Amino acid sequence: MMFKTCSVRLVAIFTLLVSSPLIADELSAFDKMNGQLNIAGGTAHIPVMKKAARQIMGHNPKIHITIAGGGSGVGVQQVAKGLVDIGNTGRALKNKEMNLGLNSFPFAIDGVAVIIHPQNPVDDLSQQQIIEIYQGKITNWRELGGQDRQIHLFSRDEASGTRSVFSKKLLKGAQLAANANIVPSNGAMKTAVSQDMGAIGYSSVGYIDNMVKAPRYNHIMPTQEACASGEYPVVRRLYMNTKGVPNALTQAFIDYIYSEQGAKHIQSSGYIALDAQP
Repeated sequence: MMFKTCSVRLVAIFTLLVSSPLIADELSAFDKMNGQLNIAGGTAHIPVMKKAARQIMGHNPKIHITIAGGGSGVGVQQVAKGLVDIGNTGRALKNKEMNLGLNSFPFAIDGVAVIIHPQNPVDDLSQQQIIEIYQGKITNWRELGGQDRQIHLFSRDEASGTRSVFSKKLLKGAQLAANANIVPSNGAMKTAVSQDMGAIGYSSVGYIDNMVKAPRYNHIMPTQEACASGEYPVVRRLYMNTKGVPNALTQAFIDYIYSEQGAKHIQSSGYIALDAQP
């Protein structure tokens, strides 16, 4: 199946000096392993997966890990068909997907927030304003206290877990305007919005940096701390999914994500780590 992917293929071997006894101990599960581990799906997961893969491959060059995006829908499809070992989703599995024999491993909490160009003077948007923007009812930033500039809508495709959460929790299911520009990933969204003064889009909170601006939502700044406390309400869990019981290498990777070092990778990527479920 052909699909768009904002992929980062980690086929090169990374050399990493592991000086911490704790990190070395957490990586010891990979000492006698070898083989290929393929991961695809939700793009919000990519920073965490990359950091873990670099350390694992640096520790044991006999292990090769590839990481691709494509969105949550692609993650489900690929892992269900046995084309990847882990299919990432930025949402829980849908009812019809739960019949595919998949096991889910929630590992992080992430927020989804509106983003605009960093020079856009608008600092606060209400939920109703955002709904009307994405319905095409508000079309100029002047109507929101900004400059006299046409609003350019950016959204994700229907396979995106980020779009699913944004549509359900922030837009409350409102119909998206037909003229929205569709981009394939969180990274592509950030790039597109950063280059367009009239743009409005949305992304994982973990992707927000000085390239874009996240206005307050109902007077609440979408920070990692606000997501963790529940003050900011547009949040979701990030999942790793496998087909049936994971093989040894896949299970070791999942266990590493749940380790103390894995939690540091999650936090440094802008997310909130979850403990492994019993």
